[in-house]
Amino acid sequence: MTEAIAVQEELRSKVDTTGPGPSPTEARHVAGLDVAYDGDDLAAAIVVLDGQTHAEVDRAIVLGRTTFPYVPGLFAFREIPALLEALGKLTVTPDLLVCDGQGLAHPRRFGLACHLGVLTGLPTIGIAKTAFVGSYSPPERERGSSADLVLDDEVVGAVVRTRTAVKPVFVSVGHLVDLRTAIAHTLHLTPNYRLPETTRAADHACRQALTAGR
Repeated sequence: MTEAIAVQEELRSKVDTTGPGPSPTEARHVAGLDVAYDGDDLAAAIVVLDGQTHAEVDRAIVLGRTTFPYVPGLFAFREIPALLEALGKLTVTPDLLVCDGQGLAHPRRFGLACHLGVLTGLPTIGIAKTAFVGSYSPPERERGSSADLVLDDEVVGAVVRTRTAVKPVFVSVGHLVDLRTAIAHTLHLTPNYRLPETTRAADHACRQALTAGR
């Protein structure tokens, strides 16, 4: 565990949080990434969507086994090997990676989205279902409302309402994207549901692959 933390400490200086990164209208291809587990067996999925229509244009699935234990704050080390392998199988290079997890909103400011962004050199954001660290005041009830997610007096993300009167999501910068742009992508990718179309597609793909691979 000490070695993994040292890797995070070394790589986090490479994170670019100023971006600004591609805007929602500039991103031609946006990829969702997710991993499903059955014990130590896993299925990693990357589904690439058209940035404007959200139609699927590419996907890659990797089946394998995790070799790293579940440790809060070190989750990336369980998922990154399979996700990198899946990225290598894509025929389309995404303009943006959307992780189902955290970026800067992490105890060491280096969650999965930051880690993956630095290793791939691709613009990356994290959109999580729940908060991992930080405090916040609930955003207003209307879709598009947001509030700062704060850790140690530093804004590490945003709490964003993607559906009116529905639980918000937690957005943080991964790499090569600023927070304002990350929020804009979050709202662009949630025309009908609380979670982004990228996350929904990748979640379905990895769960389906894991079930088929049993």
